Amino acid sequence: MTLERVGDVSLLRFNDNENRFTRDWLDAVDHALDDVTAQASVTPTALVTVGTAKFYSNGLNVDELAAGGEQRDSYLATVQRLLAKLLTLGVPTVAAINGHAFGAGAMLALAHDFRIMNAEKGFLCFPEIDLHLSFAPGMARLIQAKTTPATAVEAMTTGRRYGGPDAAAAGLVDAVAAPEELLNSAVARAASLAGKDAATLAAIKTEMFTVAVAALRG
Repeated sequence: MTLERVGDVSLLRFNDNENRFTRDWLDAVDHALDDVTAQASVTPTALVTVGTAKFYSNGLNVDELAAGGEQRDSYLATVQRLLAKLLTLGVPTVAAINGHAFGAGAMLALAHDFRIMNAEKGFLCFPEIDLHLSFAPGMARLIQAKTTPATAVEAMTTGRRYGGPDAAAAGLVDAVAAPEELLNSAVARAASLAGKDAATLAAIKTEMFTVAVAALRG
């Protein structure tokens, strides 16, 4: 995982293959968000995240889920706290969804302010129904906060795989871009928003998504 500066934009690259949510991966993202927040206190900043190759993020670590008990509960709490942190981050955020975003990986994208998706490759999907998994309360509230009721029902109860154009039509992403233009489009979108007051922006997001934030933070 690397965090680099592109003009006024902090670019966080997820470069761990499927970018599954291992505890180390979650810690690395958490620390990167702290770094971006600190940078926003001294210079205009916005955040773009992007994956590598086929994946934006394939979501939860199945080994942690299989452990059950307190380990599973602790793990899910850590995931949800990170989603809440991103959802309320005091800088503008844009997800450049380069490839597959499944389950919690799709939730990570939804926790951004804006999403631009690869128009040609990759699916956004909540496959929990087909994995016989229910949604943690915070995760469910996040999806519902960022989608229309009709889209939430379809996405959460059918496990539909949305390609870029279909995800845009359903309101799951804000725009699509050709693969070679995706990252530049996301960076340009983020740069146009850089410089918002961090404390004010964080307060607005927290108030906008109060139900989801409360559920994610437990």
